[in-house]
Amino acid sequence: MNKITIAIDGYSSCGKSTMAKDLAKEIGYIYIDSGAMYRCVTLFALKNNIFKGNEIDSERLKGLLDSIKISFILDEQSKKPLTCLNGVVVEDKIRSMEVSSHVSPIATLAFVREELVRQQQQMGKEKGIVMDGRDIGTVVFPDAELKIFVTASPEIRAQRRYDELKEKNQEASFDEILKNVIERDYIDEHREVSPLRKADDAIVLDNSNITIEQQKEWLLNKYKEVAKV
Repeated sequence: MNKITIAIDGYSSCGKSTMAKDLAKEIGYIYIDSGAMYRCVTLFALKNNIFKGNEIDSERLKGLLDSIKISFILDEQSKKPLTCLNGVVVEDKIRSMEVSSHVSPIATLAFVREELVRQQQQMGKEKGIVMDGRDIGTVVFPDAELKIFVTASPEIRAQRRYDELKEKNQEASFDEILKNVIERDYIDEHREVSPLRKADDAIVLDNSNITIEQQKEWLLNKYKEVAKV
């Protein structure tokens, strides 16, 4: 059976990572969370005082980029991938509101995107991967055999993010999260480098009003159609 590349793009808090992880597990592919990679760079920048208020010391970050090593390991109990920054698991830390509110400016930096795209393309050379993000089908893997573009209303996405943080016993404000979701949408759509947009050959999935099970079935059927299995 020929392996394919599956690119899942879309807006923040649409559940792209969950659906990509589930699909990869179902079909035996490798899952790569590109968004987590940008969040790792953001966490590194916050820990190393690269943010000066709302400004980024981009020259300093550029000089330190080689010291940022991102990897993924499989959690033995949950069988889900965990994100590591320089060998330390940071899965929960990169999902915090502090990182969420700083990640979009980091993701607009051309030198950061160039380096992470290079790493992502290296990871996907052998195909058999599912990768989600903002520019996977347009920039990272423009020749991916299956491209999905996921969307949902800002209010529904904010509620999902709020519920996720509360489950982890993290402080959360729905209004603050909704504001962050809307701001991130604007930044992602209007940045100069690799703006968020639907690839011409991507299939749109609006998951505002469908269950996770319905979403899983829909995605698996699309994979079977393209991979001819």
